[in-house]
Amino acid sequence: MSPATTSSRRGQARTAGWRPDSEGRCEPMKWNLRMKAAERGIWKSNELRRLLAEAGLEISAGKMSGLWTGTPTTVRLDDLDVVCLVLDCDPAELLIPEPDKAAARRRPEEAERTAGGSASVVTPRFGRPRSDPPL
Repeated sequence: MSPATTSSRRGQARTAGWRPDSEGRCEPMKWNLRMKAAERGIWKSNELRRLLAEAGLEISAGKMSGLWTGTPTTVRLDDLDVVCLVLDCDPAELLIPEPDKAAARRRPEEAERTAGGSASVVTPRFGRPRSDPPL
């Protein structure tokens, strides 16, 4: 029984043109857990936590709170399978793409390249030639 991995902000690179939300994060995917739970009549995180435990996924109260109230940066696939089983949905219903936010994360020079349609030319840099190996 593995705990769900929730939002860990380490290693998240900030790029130019990146617009963080009120908590300093940028999610190009919308986490729809609460809506899917509400559709199944689950209104409290403790109810969902109990159902997940019955399905074999033990989650701490803190991690469940992170899944319930925010958008996790990472979720293990096997944990996502159990959540989908309990909520009777598929991952596409829990993770809704937001292309506008994803486009905002691109660096300006990358956006210009893709908008212009021209591929950048890579030229090799030549350094000093290698010496011969010792005899």
